[in-house]
Amino acid sequence: MKAIKIIKNRSDIGAGTRGSDMGIDAIEIAAINAGNDYFNNYDYVEIESENEVVYEKQQTPYAKRIGKVLKVCKRLSKAVKETIEENYFPLVLSGDHSSALGTISGLKCAYSDKRIGVVWIDAHGDLHSPYTTPSGNIHGMPLAAALADDNLDRKVNEVKEETHENWEGMKNIGGISPKVLHEDVVFFGVRDTEEPEDYCMSKNGMKNYKVEEIRFRGLEVCVKEALEKLKNCDYIYISFDVDSMDCDLISKGTGTPVSKGFDQYEVKNIINELIESNKVICLEVVEVNPTLDNKGNVMAETAFEVLNEVTKKITEISLK
Repeated sequence: MKAIKIIKNRSDIGAGTRGSDMGIDAIEIAAINAGNDYFNNYDYVEIESENEVVYEKQQTPYAKRIGKVLKVCKRLSKAVKETIEENYFPLVLSGDHSSALGTISGLKCAYSDKRIGVVWIDAHGDLHSPYTTPSGNIHGMPLAAALADDNLDRKVNEVKEETHENWEGMKNIGGISPKVLHEDVVFFGVRDTEEPEDYCMSKNGMKNYKVEEIRFRGLEVCVKEALEKLKNCDYIYISFDVDSMDCDLISKGTGTPVSKGFDQYEVKNIINELIESNKVICLEVVEVNPTLDNKGNVMAETAFEVLNEVTKKITEISLK
């Protein structure tokens, strides 16, 4: 059996609002309140954050705090790689979604000769670069960095040299670029994108299974089709942003909530069906922000419900 190790990354500097750095604690509180000793069952490692940078004046408007985000991503990449080398399954709990670049980089560094597939369960595509971003928030850029895709066809921003150098650094963590191929990325639940992201997805034939398509065609059918699309990948990484879930149905406890998303049962089933493939080597959960929760701690409670259920499936599959 491959044991799970939890990697706790309390960084929220890639987001536009503060508070997702407390998401891990909120999930742990949800477990305690449920009488569940989940977090006593696994070894864990903590990633040093750079969260104090939020008090400094912003120097890179099209990639806010990029130098510090790069530092955190490098640390996370190293931790993920080491976790795999120690023969653990890395289960990553992060603040904002910029962390995904660090996680993917660590996976690719550990398996440099393998193809890594990405299943992106999110309301957003996160395909912006500093050249296309409307906000400058790096949690909207991790997938573009992993793909090493500047999307210059849709360039609207002139960036400073500091931004350019750090963005190149992000794309080249571990000396491997790109980490992932466009054809090896599948989206679930993306429904809030800007035109540059739509262009990138269309240009590269990237499939997005929208909520309504999954409900119409059937979840198992869509997941099976997604796995077929990723059949040339040796391994799969699942990135679960809690804003993939419906903010009206669950809660607004995330930085960029969007209506008409999944419920927690659909998310659990999607992740569990993917784990059944025996190709999943890492799961990441991101963007729980208890400071924005309009229903107490419901988003963290729901995230823990999903986490607890899919962890059972990971353990079950690893025992086979």
